Amino acid sequence: MSDFILPDIGEGIVECELVKWLVSEGDLIEEDQPVAEVMTDKALVEIPAPYKGRVTRLYWKEGDIAKVHAPLFELVDESGENDAPEPEAKQPEPAQSPAPAKESVSRPTTSPDQQAIPASPAVRRLVRENGLALADIEGSGKDGRVLKEDVLEHLEQPAPESNPRRPEARNQQTRIEPIKGMQAVMAKRMVASASTIPHFNFSEDIDVTELLSLRQQLKPVAEARGSRLTLMPFIMKAIALAVREYPILNSQINEDVTEIHYLPGCNVGMAVDSKIGLLVPNVKNVDQLTLLEIADEVTRLTEAAREGRVSQADLKGGTITISNIGALGGTYASPIINAPEVAIVALGRTQKLPRFDASGQLVERAIMTISWAGDHRIIDGGTIARFNNLWKSYLESPQSMLLHMG
Repeated sequence: MSDFILPDIGEGIVECELVKWLVSEGDLIEEDQPVAEVMTDKALVEIPAPYKGRVTRLYWKEGDIAKVHAPLFELVDESGENDAPEPEAKQPEPAQSPAPAKESVSRPTTSPDQQAIPASPAVRRLVRENGLALADIEGSGKDGRVLKEDVLEHLEQPAPESNPRRPEARNQQTRIEPIKGMQAVMAKRMVASASTIPHFNFSEDIDVTELLSLRQQLKPVAEARGSRLTLMPFIMKAIALAVREYPILNSQINEDVTEIHYLPGCNVGMAVDSKIGLLVPNVKNVDQLTLLEIADEVTRLTEAAREGRVSQADLKGGTITISNIGALGGTYASPIINAPEVAIVALGRTQKLPRFDASGQLVERAIMTISWAGDHRIIDGGTIARFNNLWKSYLESPQSMLLHMG
């Protein structure tokens, strides 16, 4: 029997949220079988079993903040080959023991009865937020698993007449939720960026009618090779071509604001609304990739980010970021620069709008609004306007990109 010590997950991380147990006490598990999901301030990480054995104790509840180098679970090697306790388990640091760490958690915890009722962390959170108990909700999932729909249906039911004042009393309470994980990282980075970088904004309309037509023509070809061709690869490629003429948009400033570092490759980031918060993975060397290669990378990174499993390498080294707020219905935005980058662009939703053609006739065109934010310490309005004009020309006449692809 030995304690499994939560290992150092890297980059100075000292604690992480226990998101989900993938096993239960008493389960017989195999070597390398995922035991738990923990969320650091970087990503969602699966913790595998070190060897085959039986889980006899789980030290933390879902939602707790587990400490690195503290016991995570107890495992009995029934083969007897791994009975020796791990050195770190013999001498746990008092400050890292499970008991005080649990006491420091400010979020509500669930009762043992609630723990036994199967439900996802998101459903448990929804139950807590509404002041309910899992035991009061009839689960319609497998083995009585409580689903989100079950909770919503329960909420729609009228309150029992015997306790008519309960909802009113609940609404008078202030709910306190800690800011942690990826949300805490985003809060710190956005405050630092907004308070240290002088932003200026630049907005424009781009006629993407021809671009949509070209994409529609190429879409079957891409699908035949298993690629999903959206507008994003064209937009990224146009950025990479435009920064050849305006490399200042593909640079970074050192911490002392004394040097501009011009980067050798154009790594275009894309903001992804993932289940653990906002992530910005980037497609490396867009200037050297084909449209199909960019499309494949966009698909891979989007899926990884939404699952919260994007790698550190994919998150580092970005040189310019795209925020596709239009996918959620927005038209204009004032994006905050993802430091140490020097520019970010928000894409608004594409609308069918009337425009005058060359002969003065009103025609229907597909118009996408865009909003740039630039670091005014090294980029002035004239530079970003000229850069945007070149980028816009590629998007409005996408065949012109062929003349500049190396």
